[in-house]
Order: sequence, then structure tokens, then C-alpha cells
Amino acid sequence: GALSMWGDRMWHFAISVFLIELYGRNLLLTAVFGLVVAGSVLMFGALIGDWVDRNPRNKVAHASLFVQNISVTICSIVLMLVFSYKQRIEQIWDGWLTVVCYTVVIVLADVANLASTALTIAIQRDWIVVITGYNRGHLAGMNATMRRIDQVTNILAPLAVGQVMTLASNVVGCGFILGWNLVSLIVEFFFLSRVYRIVPALSAKPPSVAVDQAYLQRIERKRLQGEGNVARPQALTEGNCNSSLHLKEITDLPLCFRRFRWLVSTCKDGWMAYYRQPVFLAGMGLAFLYTTVLGFDCITTGYAYTQGISGSLLSLLMGVSAITGLMGTIMFTRLRKAYGLVNTGIISSCLHLGCLLLCVCSVFAPGSPMDLSLLMPDISSNSSTALGMTGQRQKHTYPMMGGNNQPLLPDRSSIHWTNNTVLFDNVPSGTAPESYISIILLFLGVITARIGLWSFDLTVTQLLQENICESERGVVNGVQSSMNYLMDLLHFIMVISAPQPQHFGILVIISVFFITTGHTMYFLYAHKAKRKRRLDT
Repeated sequence: GALSMWGDRMWHFAISVFLIELYGRNLLLTAVFGLVVAGSVLMFGALIGDWVDRNPRNKVAHASLFVQNISVTICSIVLMLVFSYKQRIEQIWDGWLTVVCYTVVIVLADVANLASTALTIAIQRDWIVVITGYNRGHLAGMNATMRRIDQVTNILAPLAVGQVMTLASNVVGCGFILGWNLVSLIVEFFFLSRVYRIVPALSAKPPSVAVDQAYLQRIERKRLQGEGNVARPQALTEGNCNSSLHLKEITDLPLCFRRFRWLVSTCKDGWMAYYRQPVFLAGMGLAFLYTTVLGFDCITTGYAYTQGISGSLLSLLMGVSAITGLMGTIMFTRLRKAYGLVNTGIISSCLHLGCLLLCVCSVFAPGSPMDLSLLMPDISSNSSTALGMTGQRQKHTYPMMGGNNQPLLPDRSSIHWTNNTVLFDNVPSGTAPESYISIILLFLGVITARIGLWSFDLTVTQLLQENICESERGVVNGVQSSMNYLMDLLHFIMVISAPQPQHFGILVIISVFFITTGHTMYFLYAHKAKRKRRLDT
């Protein structure tokens, strides 16, 4: 798990930097990559989960690991070639070869992300449950440990690869990631095989097929004969029949249409299975927490830069946020032991919302640049008076090179910096805001809220692990990943609709609204769960 998370964090940081460098320090490729990744998981999440359910655990883990690491390796090789021969490549096919290279890089990176999603579902949502022997106490400890590893690697891995890229070059950075993935592939493959051998329960996966293949063939043969069709029926395969979830009427359509129909019906049944789960509201509540700008991504970072916060201070704040995240994992294990899993989620939700009130207060505190008039259309663009008033209202916004209305960075990747040099050269210097109260309240709320956030995340994760039957564990968690990315897409739309620093306060309020809605869904789930428990007793 540690090796996998380290490689993922390193790659997610590096690919964002590489795409910016490739396109002349423009965010277009990064935004396209983010959109492709979110859209692909949204579309194929249920299919990935169904594939995890239908295949043996060792084959799923090994195949996902192989596809992920090989995709990253090939992508690193392509990036090395592009960085080394960029000028020559731009002259071939009138520059279209460059577009082909960009497309190949984004596609390979997206395939790696899909394989990483499959591996995460298999290991962190299925293997862990079996390894702990379905013991709730051990499961809580294992989930907390995995989250602590994730928090630590989230800080150290980007710093490590960032140092390599700074001290050497982007080509050397690609080579470092390439070598890491090849070595990590061998080591992770060995460890997964070892765990699979020493835990016999992992090989005892219950069959997800309720009806055998021969019976399905007999039914199809009788149906064709009843219709007077003397043609010999085609043998059924996994490609045209999803017997793990349902038995659909098989038509005489060509194979490609039957395959497409199978894909559509698998996605539909996966979403229906997710909706039928008793923890549906809890999962939806977690997904709603993804529609937020209150995190350490490039949007919040870009806003902080416009308010005169330096990159070194932001990196320090990011480290403190990792510590509070670790505190959340510790709090989760203790609260679960003392009050139970459902009550732990309630306490974590209240703590999370309470801390986020500081972010709401920051919108109206001294030093806040919020200006609602900027959301209204300009009635008279030639009015110098209106322009003068706007200039006065923007007195708390410190201009970047693009002017006062420089958009916030529409990217959800990690903070992009190498050493103390931010990738964007237009960071304000020598400016001091009139008041730091607003930005202090904002980051105080974001950092302290991570205690409740990660405790709540672990609560919902374990609820999904405990309450989903083993034969549907993969597809339900695949749909959960799709829901998370869907809500994340709404976050992109929010920023595109209100991209100016003066709009950030509106984004904060909308984010808190979505988070409150998510926690309200969890409260409804907790109420139903407690009522059911009382009726059962």
C-alpha cells in the first residue's frame, strides 16, 4: 500500500507539472487531463467495479498493478522524448505530431488512473476486509493506518520528485518516475502474491454467477427454436452476457451491439445496486464533500497568492494540514471504540461543519476581496465612474500579472512548485494586504476541518466495507468512485462560472452548502440505522 500510494502521489504531482511545462506554462492541458480523468471514472466506474467482482482477487490485483505501472512507464518514455526533441517534433506534420504526443500522454495517464482506481477498490475495499477476518476493530485500525500512510506520502512524495526535477531536469524527473515504477512493479507484485498465499480466505471468493453457463446456453437455444430460427446459437461469453447482476434477454443483434448493450446494462445495474444499499445516503453524503474549494488544491493556492501569501508559507500550511489529517485518523479509532461507528460519523460531521464556519466568517472579515457586483453584467462598459468604483472595491486583491481579474487556477492537482520557485512567475511580491484576518480565518478553518473530514471519511469507508455484500463490493465501490468524480466535476463548473478572486467568497459559501447537504444525508442515514437497530432489538 505504501509503495502504491507513493507512486500515485509522485505521478499525480509530476504529470500536472509536465503538462504545464509542455504547453508553455499554460493550464489548458492540465484542465483537459482533469476533465478526461473525471469523465472516464464517471463513465467506467461501475464497469471497473463489476470486473473486480467477477474475477479472482489475485488476478484483479496483479492485472491492475501491471496496467497502471506499465502505462506510467510508457507515458514517462513519451514525455522524455517530447522534452528532449520538442523543437524537432513541433516541425513534423506542421505541428500535428505534437498534438498526437499530447493525446498519447493524456490517454496513457488516464488509463493509469483507471487501473489505480481498480487496484484501490480491490485492495482497500475488499482485501483489507478479508485480511482482518471481518473483525470491526481490526478493520478500523487497518483503515486508519492506510489513511495515515496516504497523508504522509501526500507530503513527502511530491517533495521528493520535485527536488529531482529542480536539481536536475524534467527529463531526469521522467527517468526517475520510470525507474521507480519498474522497481515498484516487481516489489508490489511480490508482496501481493505473498499476502495472497498467507491469507487463504482471499482465494475463497464467492462466485458472482448464480446460473451456470450451460444453463444459459440451453435457455437461449430454446428461445431461438421457439421463434423458428434454425440458426445455431452463438456461445455466450462474458463479453455479451452480464450474469453477475442479471439475466437479460439476448437478441439477434450483431456482437458489437450486444457488447455495447452489456456495457450499458452493467452500468445501469451497478447504479441500481448502489441505490439499493442500506448505506446509500452515507455514500452520497461523502460524495457531496467533493464539491468544495476548501482544500489545498491550486484553486485555494491561487487565491492565497492573490492575497499576498508566499509559496513557502503555503508549503508550511500544507504540512500542518497533513498533521491535522493524521489527528483525524487517531480520533476516528478512539471515537469508534468509545461510541460506535455510526455515532463517530455524527461527531465527525459536527466537528467538520463547526470548523468550516470559520471559512464562512472569513468571507465577511476584514481583508476579504469579495465583491458581489462583479457577478452582475456590465451595463455601461464605458463608464469611467463605474470602473473607478470597481477599482476601489478591489483594494484587497493584489494583482498578478494578468491584472486584478486574473482567474483562479482551474485545477484540482497538488500545489505546483519546485523548491521555493512557484511555476507561475507572476506572483506578487513586496505587497502587504490591509488585513490578514480574512485569509487567517480561511486557512484556520480549512486546516482544523481536516480532523473531522478524515474521521468522517474513514467512518463512511468502513460502513461501505461492513454493509455491502461481498459479491457486490466491487461494483458498489466503483459507483461510489464515479459519484465522487461527478461531484468533483461540479467543483470545476463552480470555478469556471466564478473565476475571479473577488468571487472566491461565493465559492466558499456554495462549498459549505454542499458539505452541509452531505452531512445532512449522513444524519438521515444515522437516524434510519438507529431506528432499525431499535426495532430489531
